[in-house]
Amino acid sequence: MGIKHAINMGLLGQQRDRFHVYTEPRSLAERLDLLRAIPGYQGIEVIYPLEFREREARIGEIRASGWPVAAINLNVKADAKWRNGSFTSSDKGTRQAAIRDLKASMDLAAELGTDVVTCCTLIDGHNYAFQADYVAQWHWLVEGIREAARHRSDVRVALEYKSKESRKHCTLGDAGRALHLCHQAELDNVGVTFDVGHALIAGECPAAACALIADAGKLFYTHFNDNGTDWDWDMIPGSVFVWDLLETLYYLQRTDWSGWLSYDVVTRSGDDIVGVQVATMRVMQAAEKLLKKIGREQLDAMIARGAPHESVPALWEALL
Repeated sequence: MGIKHAINMGLLGQQRDRFHVYTEPRSLAERLDLLRAIPGYQGIEVIYPLEFREREARIGEIRASGWPVAAINLNVKADAKWRNGSFTSSDKGTRQAAIRDLKASMDLAAELGTDVVTCCTLIDGHNYAFQADYVAQWHWLVEGIREAARHRSDVRVALEYKSKESRKHCTLGDAGRALHLCHQAELDNVGVTFDVGHALIAGECPAAACALIADAGKLFYTHFNDNGTDWDWDMIPGSVFVWDLLETLYYLQRTDWSGWLSYDVVTRSGDDIVGVQVATMRVMQAAEKLLKKIGREQLDAMIARGAPHESVPALWEALL
């Protein structure tokens, strides 16, 4: 299993919510340098177009830093033009703009040496009954992704599902719909970004969702974090759901999956960005050690027996 660790570069800059600013803004160059103080990371996930308003300058900074690019993260929610949707906007011109941005992000990915563009279509969905034509929205999303993905076959489009935010109901809301879109797109380079926190708020068992996506050959990229299932809090992995984290890693190992584990963990404890991200890597390294300590053979046997009165205490005893 060839696993590498990456970070969303936006998380090393300003973090804020409706009530408070938690961390100060930093330039991309400052964040690339700051990452050197955080052991364990091997690559970066960079947001397009936000980080590339001055395209050539930012490309130069990334190349000069020496950090490999794990993925380009296409943002189709923040700019004013996406207010009423991106790929599912009722305005054809807006839908075409989303397609153009996805094609441009694919070109940028290839230029920066990665074959993955990850995109979470958060602005696509609805809030009220009788607000949207669900069938039309779905067809627009599939058709838009298909058209853009055909732009080049050497870059994979990894679609990240989420049940809510920025819409009360997001069009691409769960693993089932993500795989359905992949099936309807009928392209080898259309797949899924699996986000542990998004699986939790969708009411899914993260390991089960991850395993089925991988089994379908559509697991292109991952985001690791945690929450309490009520909201996408982007907490340190394993801070709430210890065994879900371990079980997800088990299935990645069992399927011999190779790729990037990227981390979407927000700092809400003052400007201790380095401390939070160091903690993230410490937890992941500890989880990998625990998985090795218990052993693949014992975990396989637990599943085969299906006896929680044996497996649950055995898991806890492994922590001692």
